[in-house]
Amino acid sequence: MKKADIHIAIIDQQQLFREGLKFLLEDEPFFNVFISSNDISIVQSLLPTTRIDVLLIDINIFMKHKMFIQEIIDLFPKIKIIALSSEEGENYVAEAIKHGVHGYLLKEMDPQSFIHTIHVVLKGESSIPQALTQELINEYRKLFEPEDEKDLVKVKKPLYLYTDREYDVLQLLANGKKNHDIAKILQISEQTVKHHVNNILKKMNVKGRTEAAVIAIRNNWVEI
Repeated sequence: MKKADIHIAIIDQQQLFREGLKFLLEDEPFFNVFISSNDISIVQSLLPTTRIDVLLIDINIFMKHKMFIQEIIDLFPKIKIIALSSEEGENYVAEAIKHGVHGYLLKEMDPQSFIHTIHVVLKGESSIPQALTQELINEYRKLFEPEDEKDLVKVKKPLYLYTDREYDVLQLLANGKKNHDIAKILQISEQTVKHHVNNILKKMNVKGRTEAAVIAIRNNWVEI
């Protein structure tokens, strides 16, 4: 693999942030930022003839042009889309994932975490900051909350899949609890919690606790 194998485009409204991010990324082996702009149409014009491996795009620009982003994903499925957001702003996490985002980065993240997330996405995995995990779970829970008492659906505990303790952990994951919270609630060690979480992820064939929580909510395995 030669230097600058990964072609990156940055689309963000803030020039100072773009330039700082470009400087950070180009210090990383194999990364080459060849587009840095606030105009998404530049990506549109270059895509037919230019390879883009990673598109880093401000979430507000993404939301304004999400149908165009969907087109990009359909026509160029190998491109990894990563949304950029600020902790103070609207994050639209579930909406972004629905429209094909592979990863989510907070502009306040430390440089090492920022770089790590890009590498994770390039490996074909999804990545969402811990700070936004609860927001994503809440958005999914709203989708499945009954509007009326008559719409209530009885929880179907997946007892054939999980031990009682694993089910307890899954319920707490769906409630957005972190490992140390789960350990305190269930009065077990954090190491034991990690063991149960790993077993749950393996049984569900998913890579992250957020995905596990969403699937549990969607299948009505947990109380919301």
